[in-house]
Amino acid sequence: MAVGKAGEPADRDTLSIRFGNTQVAEGGLALSGYDEAPVAAHLKGHEIEIGVDLALGEGKATVWTCDLTHGYISINADYRS
Repeated sequence: MAVGKAGEPADRDTLSIRFGNTQVAEGGLALSGYDEAPVAAHLKGHEIEIGVDLALGEGKATVWTCDLTHGYISINADYRS
């Protein structure tokens, strides 16, 4: 959800997202046959990797954050897009 709120160009139709090694979206759509179980297992880990590809070029960035408190997760778990 926050990708579209960053104030930078982002085209939903080219967006790809993965959690750990599990690809969940490509070309702006959820992958057919997506299995939530490996993502749920990954999110229980100590370090969580989330990959977002905007398909806008060759640039890369790594962002480290710690805003995955129980309260934050609970708020964001109440909806799905």
